[in-house]
Amino acid sequence: MAQMTLADLVHELDLTVSAGEQDLGREITGGYVSDLLSDVIANAKEGDVWITLQLHQNIIAVAFLNNLACIIIVNGRQPEEATINKAQEQGVVLLCSSMPAYEIAGRLYQLGIRREP
Repeated sequence: MAQMTLADLVHELDLTVSAGEQDLGREITGGYVSDLLSDVIANAKEGDVWITLQLHQNIIAVAFLNNLACIIIVNGRQPEEATINKAQEQGVVLLCSSMPAYEIAGRLYQLGIRREP
């Protein structure tokens, strides 16, 4: 897998940083796409980029619990202020994109981000 940091990802995919700018040096180890929080808790791995359209602050707790590299909110959606505040408190990197989840996942794959079995 290609070595890539969150800062590289923000640059490559033209993402907006909503929270956690100080942690953009973190390395990405994989990716996961789901909008079902229980699925992410059970299956996402530490260091994964999590792609979702969920906006509420519970996504921050899930990312923190699994020590995910970041959350990317898709489809041009913007997180609630409470979600941004919670991300800052918990040290979770929160990114936004106008692209749909399918395109973000494909672009991650093209950039060499793979998921270990």
